[in-house]
Amino acid sequence: MRPRQDVRDNIKDDVRFRLALALDTDDLDRAVEMAAAAKEVFGVVKVGLELFSACGPAAVTRLISEGFRVFVDLKLYDIPTTVEKAARVLGRLGCSYVTVHGAGGMSTLEAAVAGCRQGAEESGHPVSNVLAVTVLTSEIAQAGEVHHRTELAAQSGCAGIVCSADDVYALKQRHPGLIAVVPGIRLPGDPHHDQVRASTPAQAIEKGADLLVVGRAVTASRNPLATAFSIREDVERAISSK
Repeated sequence: MRPRQDVRDNIKDDVRFRLALALDTDDLDRAVEMAAAAKEVFGVVKVGLELFSACGPAAVTRLISEGFRVFVDLKLYDIPTTVEKAARVLGRLGCSYVTVHGAGGMSTLEAAVAGCRQGAEESGHPVSNVLAVTVLTSEIAQAGEVHHRTELAAQSGCAGIVCSADDVYALKQRHPGLIAVVPGIRLPGDPHHDQVRASTPAQAIEKGADLLVVGRAVTASRNPLATAFSIREDVERAISSK
């Protein structure tokens, strides 16, 4: 039986905010153009080191003004005082997600949470969701490392974690309240590039992922919009079958 039209529409709305497009460019106008072209599929856009290094906070505020939720992926990793001050600045911007590296330990994670909260209070924005990066998807995780850093994320007040699809199910069993963000998303048959632990959209959703980060699978595609819609359809099918 096919789902009713209103159910399909609800799924599409949900999917937009479960898909983040990585804007890996140093040109803000190009980033906005890329985001606008895929806006029907992606409700979240990711500002990483390249774009933030080139344009700074202007990249975040511009994309928010364009109607996107913004994921600032700087993987903050320094002494707690420095991380807290940087997180406070990011919290003032109104970004929806901020990453901090779990390798920094409990004090660093707590500092990021405190900084984002303070920045939001100062600006009147909602508090950013702090995400602890467990292990980069370009790396092979050491036994127990991902679980340990997830425990630290939960204890320090982080809203979620960034992990590979392979790790999501086990981590969600132990910490169902954490947002699970999965990068390295590729359609079946696509090259993995430097992502050691890539996943298809459906596989990630089936394992319990809440937010999927898609970059080169779309931005380097010969037909970015067609690829974006294929990813959305893959996610819709996975959600509908759960």
